[in-house]
Amino acid sequence: MAELDLIPHDDPEQDTPERHKVAQRSTLVSVVVNLVLTTVQVFVGVLAHSQALIADGIHSLSDLIADFVVLIANKHSHKEADDDHHYGHHRYETAASLVLGALLLSVGVGMLWGAVNKLSDPDVIPKVKPIALWVAVIALVSKELLFRYMLAAAERVRSSMLVANAWHARQDAASSLVVALGIIGNLLGFPLLDPVAALIVGLMVTKMGWDFGWDALNDLMDRSASQDQIDEIIAILRETPGVQGVHDVRTRKMGDMIMVDAHLEVDGLISVKQGHDIAVVARERVVQKLPVLDVMVHLDPV
Repeated sequence: MAELDLIPHDDPEQDTPERHKVAQRSTLVSVVVNLVLTTVQVFVGVLAHSQALIADGIHSLSDLIADFVVLIANKHSHKEADDDHHYGHHRYETAASLVLGALLLSVGVGMLWGAVNKLSDPDVIPKVKPIALWVAVIALVSKELLFRYMLAAAERVRSSMLVANAWHARQDAASSLVVALGIIGNLLGFPLLDPVAALIVGLMVTKMGWDFGWDALNDLMDRSASQDQIDEIIAILRETPGVQGVHDVRTRKMGDMIMVDAHLEVDGLISVKQGHDIAVVARERVVQKLPVLDVMVHLDPV
C-alpha cells in the first residue's frame, strides 16, 4: 500500500504571550510571599526554640528557590524554534519540574535527618514560646491564599508547571497546619510534638519531591498523552471530511503540548493535492481544539 508523509507548515498561534505574563505575575507574587515567610519563620523559630517552625521556614526557602526556577523556565520555554531546537523549547518546563522535584526531595531528606536527631534525645527538646504559634497560623493562611491564587492562574493558561507550583503551595499550607498543631502540643506540655511535626513536614516534602521528579522524568522519556486526550484526537481526525479511517495514532508530551503521529485512511483514487488538503485540514482541526504542537500525518489509500 502506498504511503505519503505530509508535514503541514501552518502553525497556529499558541497563547504564549498570555501564559508568559500570567506565569511571571503569579510567580513574582509567590516570590514575595515566600521571601517574607522564610525570613519571619526562621528568625522567630530560632528565638522561640521551635524546630517545626524552622523546618517550615526552610520549606518556604525551597519554595523561593523553586519560584526562581519557574521564572527561568518560563522565560526559556517560550523561545521560538531555532537551528538546534526545531520543535521549540517547550521541555524547559518539564526540566524545571524535574529540578523542582530534586530540590524538594533533598530538602525533605534534610528535614527528616534533623527531626530524627532531635527525637533521639528528647531531654534536650526545649519548650516553644507562644509567638511561634502566631507565626505558624499567619503562614498557614498566607500559603492557602497563595495556593488559590496560583491555581486559578495556572488553570486559566493550562500550564502543568504552574499547576505543580500551585499544589506545592497547598502542600506548604498543609505543612504549616501540621507545624501549628505541633507547636500547640508543645505548649500544652508535650515537647515531643514539635520535632514530630518537623518530621511530618519532612515526609510531606520528600513525597512531593519524589512525585514531581518522577512525573517529569516520565515526560522527558516521551510519555504519551492521556487516554482521554488520545481518544479526543482520534475523534477529531475521524470527523475530518475525506478521512475514512484512523489508525496507528502515537503521541508524546512536549512540555504542556503534545506531538501527534497518525495514519489517515483516504480514498485511493483522489489526487495527491486532494490528499494533502485533507491532511492540512485534519492537522489544523487538532491543533486548534487541543494543546497539540504539531501533527505528523501519514496518508494510507484505501
